Amino acid sequence: MFSDPGHSNGYFHHQDGGAFPEHNSLRPPHRGRGRRRGRRGRSHDSADAPASGAPRVADSDQRVEQKPPPCTDFDVAYFHSYAHLGIHEEMIKDRIRTDTYRAAIMRHQSFIAGKVVVDVGCGTGILSIFCAQAGAKRVYAVDASDIAVQANEVVKANNLSDTVIVLHGRVEDVEIDEEVDVIISEWMGYLLLYESMLGSVITARDRWLKPGGLILPSNATLYMAPVTHSDRYSDSIDFWRNVYGIDMSAMLPLAKQCAFEEPCIETISGENVLTWPHVVKHVDCYTVTLGELESVTTRYKFKSMMRESSNNQSTDVSQRKKRGNPSEALVLSTAPEDPPTHWQQTMVYFYDPIDLEQDQVIEGSLTLTQSRENRRFMNIHLEYTSGGRSFVKESVMR
Repeated sequence: MFSDPGHSNGYFHHQDGGAFPEHNSLRPPHRGRGRRRGRRGRSHDSADAPASGAPRVADSDQRVEQKPPPCTDFDVAYFHSYAHLGIHEEMIKDRIRTDTYRAAIMRHQSFIAGKVVVDVGCGTGILSIFCAQAGAKRVYAVDASDIAVQANEVVKANNLSDTVIVLHGRVEDVEIDEEVDVIISEWMGYLLLYESMLGSVITARDRWLKPGGLILPSNATLYMAPVTHSDRYSDSIDFWRNVYGIDMSAMLPLAKQCAFEEPCIETISGENVLTWPHVVKHVDCYTVTLGELESVTTRYKFKSMMRESSNNQSTDVSQRKKRGNPSEALVLSTAPEDPPTHWQQTMVYFYDPIDLEQDQVIEGSLTLTQSRENRRFMNIHLEYTSGGRSFVKESVMR
């Protein structure tokens, strides 16, 4: 997640040891981007069973209901953004995302059939319908966005009104007069935690989940890594050095600010990644608390597997091995080496290129904090030291 002409960042999700989805990439939402116009993002290991292969279940001794945050004007605007069909179209057309969720539901059919399910942030209701097809006795499909109106019509059109009950409102506010056996949600945002939707899953868990209940996804892991992306720097910055034969290099400072001030949601490949990834945060959906998500800090230390110079030339000096999932858990990966998803990767670019030699150590810290202005925004504070030089980059995912 370093950024400079060629150093951006690279992982955010849940992978090794995840439960069905996995994210690997630090990625911020892009203002104006489809679904995640207000929402999420990349990246992310979430919905399945743990590495043991047996589904994890909720522990009654760990259930402590926490007071949810009040609904703010920012929340209202966030919910309104999800009324736009384009956001849901983008998510549903992401076959890796949608097929993985369906596979997770069918893999856990024995835990869903005849049971009560709540779908947190149901959107168009597709996951709720998958659960109904898996034999759920009752599915509560909850969404605070007006898309819930269309979801109810979809349920009717598929003759599932007796099974799927659409509740239009926040998970924090709606009432369900029974405990539930299963919670399912596609809550992952860019940078895994962007949009703070996981908080609603925690609230649903603490309000309704039976002891021994199942959460899909069960866990997620956010990764980071330094990457190189020289083409991006060339397209955005070097372009101004010679424009139709005119020296416009005076535009460079402004160009760097405009291009790299905020995190960028882009797709890169595994070839861009300079080191093995570092785990920023592992989320266990059975035990994670609201307070735990307010601020996440990690210290990292990388050793470069490549040489990267400021003239945008890099040399691969190590044969890469694809990271494997050691367990049989179903994983939704957003890693650069895996097929792309709508989450892409989240890049935090430095304003200028950084020279890097093979085996050079890169170390520092990363802090992700919910914005006080709007808890759905994410403040990013990145410190980086390498080759005797230190850098600090602060940005906000809006």
